[in-house]
Amino acid sequence: MTDRASARAAKSALSQRLAADPDVVGVGLARRDSGYVVKVDLADAHAVARVPGDVDGVRVVTEVIGVVRPL
Repeated sequence: MTDRASARAAKSALSQRLAADPDVVGVGLARRDSGYVVKVDLADAHAVARVPGDVDGVRVVTEVIGVVRPL
């Protein structure tokens, strides 16, 4: 189980690491099981391989949501 503070720290580190990747459209926290994970939203399925499975012991999950465009 990962607590919220640890997940936030991992999210911050991962956000910086992935900031230049145009296929990463969002990085946030999500509840899974009885703890937190870092959730990375992607524009393209090919980007999944560039996202690590964990950061500092915090699990990272991905979801391909497509390109995000303003309304």
